[in-house]
Amino acid sequence: MKIGILAVQGAFIEHKHILDSLGIESFEIRQKKDAMSDFDGLILPGGESTVMNKLLRELDIFETLKKKINSGLPVFGTCAGVILLSKKVKNDNFLCFESADIEVERNAYGRQLGSFLAKEEFNDSEIKMSFIRAPKITKTGKGVEVLARVNGDIVAARDKKQLMTTFHPELNTDIVHKYFIEMIKGI
Repeated sequence: MKIGILAVQGAFIEHKHILDSLGIESFEIRQKKDAMSDFDGLILPGGESTVMNKLLRELDIFETLKKKINSGLPVFGTCAGVILLSKKVKNDNFLCFESADIEVERNAYGRQLGSFLAKEEFNDSEIKMSFIRAPKITKTGKGVEVLARVNGDIVAARDKKQLMTTFHPELNTDIVHKYFIEMIKGI
């Protein structure tokens, strides 16, 4: 199994460290030739979604990844990665891949000072969840499975082959990455 990690901006290296600890081969996607290689899953990390969207297009990576996602490549988006996947952004005209049937609200908990840590259930395990300028999922479409909530807000969901967390699991736990790996194996 080989996982590509979008590495044009944001917190990508922490995902690589988690995958390394799990014995999963991974590589960084920084240019079109990286995106065109063969891999079994994709991670879209946290960071600044507007900058990531712009760089995906400037580096000519966007169309290649969009085709792979639309063809069923399993993808895991965290924080900004969730915004990149969503079909609608409630408080912005921003759209990128538009592949997950969800609506998100950017910076839903405020700016940097609104960052917080929570402990909640994910896949039958209580985990720490770090929220840093985090979005929240405000609506889900038919068939989207809600995987976790914090104070009633949807913070993790799955839409077929797409896993989304509005928090940063790569900072506190490998449980969500294990879920993603099992999701890929089960497809």
